[in-house]
Amino acid sequence: MSVVKVKSIIDSSKTYEYVDDGNPIKGGVKDVYFAPGRKYVVAFFRDLLDFNQKERIKKIVTVYLENIKNGHSSDYYLNLLYRWPYDAVEKDEKIGVIVPIYDSKFFFNKGYSSSDNIKGTEKKGLWFTAPSFRNKQYPLVLDKSELGDWLSYFQISINLCRGVKKLHQMGLAHSDLSYNNVLIDPITKSANIIDIDGLVVHGLYPPEVIGTADFIAPEVLSTKHLKLQDPSRKLPNQKTDLHALATLIYMYLLRRHPLRGGKVWDLESEKDEVLSMGEKAVFVEHPTDQINRVKVDHLKKWNLFWGDPSKIPYTATGPYLSELFKKAFIDGLHNPLLRPIANEWETALLKTVDLIQPCTNVNCDEKWYVFDNTSKPRCPFCGTPHKGTLPVVDLYYKFKDNVWKPENHRLMVYHNQYLFKWHVSKKVIRNESLTPFDKKPVGYFTFYQNKWVLVNQNLPNMKDLTEDKIIPVNSMVELTDGKKIMLSDEEGGRLMYITLTNK
Repeated sequence: MSVVKVKSIIDSSKTYEYVDDGNPIKGGVKDVYFAPGRKYVVAFFRDLLDFNQKERIKKIVTVYLENIKNGHSSDYYLNLLYRWPYDAVEKDEKIGVIVPIYDSKFFFNKGYSSSDNIKGTEKKGLWFTAPSFRNKQYPLVLDKSELGDWLSYFQISINLCRGVKKLHQMGLAHSDLSYNNVLIDPITKSANIIDIDGLVVHGLYPPEVIGTADFIAPEVLSTKHLKLQDPSRKLPNQKTDLHALATLIYMYLLRRHPLRGGKVWDLESEKDEVLSMGEKAVFVEHPTDQINRVKVDHLKKWNLFWGDPSKIPYTATGPYLSELFKKAFIDGLHNPLLRPIANEWETALLKTVDLIQPCTNVNCDEKWYVFDNTSKPRCPFCGTPHKGTLPVVDLYYKFKDNVWKPENHRLMVYHNQYLFKWHVSKKVIRNESLTPFDKKPVGYFTFYQNKWVLVNQNLPNMKDLTEDKIIPVNSMVELTDGKKIMLSDEEGGRLMYITLTNK
């Protein structure tokens, strides 16, 4: 074992060290070595890079990194969301990148419930997107302490959307988004996008790979037999990122693949894979084309333990996400221009979080579900019906004096749920740029003396329009059927209309 010192090719005054024990961690294209203090890793590309590839690496660790540092919410992106390479080195003509070490939360603390043989390994998304690692019928089940609940995967998906959105705003494409290149931690609801050194810039830096199986867009797979120079050949770009993003969100929330159904297109498995995921790809939950429905014997075809759409259909994710899944896997599956962009997914996920209800069954594995807009809501995961009345809040915004317009935004109430500034005003956008001050709750809902009430913590202009009464700070108002409560009288301020269901 030896400590090796290498120089930066960006700034020759900078040097880095790594421990070489002759047994590096082998990735797809890189060999990874730890620094002595494990504050960073040095990842060397196994193959020699050409001039263009070297220039791409240099741009990633300088220009694109500086763009993020100088942009808004840089701490969020660089400390929480990306593991962005920040320097490049060379040894024996091989190029390496210097990458910050992953946060400890992205390594398994326990791993399997029956053994600790994956303890300390990276929490790649694959562990959390297939139900086999949760099903007690199978020998290897993840410990409950690693899994989080259903709400965890909404926040993970929101973070992922923000990461993809930022890359695309900068004119970049990840090119290989998959459950291997996004580490997640359901306990802290965190996501970390890795392997950023393969970023694609259209017309400048072409992709190095076509992607990872399960996440390659159909147009890339169906044209991969063509020569690279062929104008009909489709290569990874921002639109293919959007297919991978939709697939990841679907898999995080539903634990199955949107295209792996029961249809066999060719008896030769490799040809069948290319057709099933490429030219002939069909959404397993397509409402009118049932050719690729998941069947009992589909497990034989795929040798995988995917979730069953007949038990938890994609519509269980609520109206906003259901609409985007249709756009992604029906309208946009073979028409990349129709795929939802990252910002659409982020908005839909945030609005869906406002529809989520806690399950009253303490033994429910998922703990949360999306209100299904029925008069008798129940948890789709364990079947437990909601007990007691359920206030539904429809939000309206102030368009001009005495004119309030509906927003197609609903807030489901549950005991001790908070009200935030982004609910109060259209001008406060719930995104990564929120300040700690803007994240503080301004009110909360609670079930008090057999009544649902809203407690005003910090809204000076809250008013009960139904009773024509001011609701002072540190006082409460009962939520009754048909009640109108003005949260703010400023432009963009909102009004709540209460409907009591499940009476």
